[in-house]
Amino acid sequence: MIRIEDLHKSFDGQDVLRGVSLQVETGEFVALVGMSGSGKSLLLRHVVRLIKPDSGRVLVDGRDVARMPRAELEALRSRVGYVFQSGALFDSETVFDNVAFPLREKTRLGESEIRRRVMTELDMVGLKDAGAKYPAQLSGGMLKRVALARTLVRSPEIILFDEPTTGLDPIVVNSILALFEAAHQRLHLTGILVSHEIPEIFGIVQKVAMLHEGKIAAVETPETLQASPDPVIDQFVNGKLEGPIRYR
Repeated sequence: MIRIEDLHKSFDGQDVLRGVSLQVETGEFVALVGMSGSGKSLLLRHVVRLIKPDSGRVLVDGRDVARMPRAELEALRSRVGYVFQSGALFDSETVFDNVAFPLREKTRLGESEIRRRVMTELDMVGLKDAGAKYPAQLSGGMLKRVALARTLVRSPEIILFDEPTTGLDPIVVNSILALFEAAHQRLHLTGILVSHEIPEIFGIVQKVAMLHEGKIAAVETPETLQASPDPVIDQFVNGKLEGPIRYR
């Protein structure tokens, strides 16, 4: 379980997170939505202590991430997969080697077992014949699939998705989201998905948390959120120009 309690973070005197509280149950898949620049990606980084809060706590299975000693933090990070917006693949490495990288760096598995695991995950994302290709030879959607395979190859318990479908056309977006849903169901993952793909993401998550003005404005099922009479939620979810949200 991930529990975020009254989290605050500011930069150069500007408050970004102003008391965020959110709970994600074990095995739950939650979408985190909100305006660009509202702090969604920043919030994810706190979960694996890529950044520390000014105040408040992030607890994973009851343990305060900011207070973990180095060995415990590394053990936590080994349980967490992180899918970046850019994919963050190595351009000079093949698809196979990109997916194999975390196994070679973080485990003592032999090459035969590494090959088995890598090919299994590439098959799961529909890329079993692309292992010898390089990132420059792949489409945007294929790059996202490789990034997902690399994340799943270590069988994480938690996955953090940081706007992983940015820049893709709608059909490819839906195919990638379907892969996320399949991975969640297959591995019973605990997941947080930061995304602007509304309403597409509503079909694959159990809850939606909306971050607005530095706080969680609502945590609801997709159906309840879409029917909300709250003018802020209604404007954001339905993309209305008129309303209390002022677009930059």
